[in-house]
Amino acid sequence: MNDERGLSVTYSEPRPGVVRVALSGDLDYETSDELAATADAALQAAVDPHELRLDCSELGFCDSYGLAALLMLRRRTAAAGIALHLDHRGNALDRLLHMTSTWEHLTGERPADRAKQLDT
Repeated sequence: MNDERGLSVTYSEPRPGVVRVALSGDLDYETSDELAATADAALQAAVDPHELRLDCSELGFCDSYGLAALLMLRRRTAAAGIALHLDHRGNALDRLLHMTSTWEHLTGERPADRAKQLDT
């Protein structure tokens, strides 16, 4: 999908070992590589990272390529012993995770509890 919003990805280390990556815009075919590259750079710059927190509060659309990028990050962080957190998810991302059965894998949360909230 060619979306005019694009994606802005920035990172910081608010606490030692905790890397925060903020997403603003749409995560899709055109922008998923940017997320992967920025997250890799952020983790390499951090001293002994043990958490990667993706701030999704300003994330707009997420398509299947965006979901694939999130899954790839999950694989990489798990292999490195780094916890991945998807913070401040909106309803659209939560629905995507629920519909694709990736909820628990990407969030560590039980899907049934959140699914009830989404159905209302």
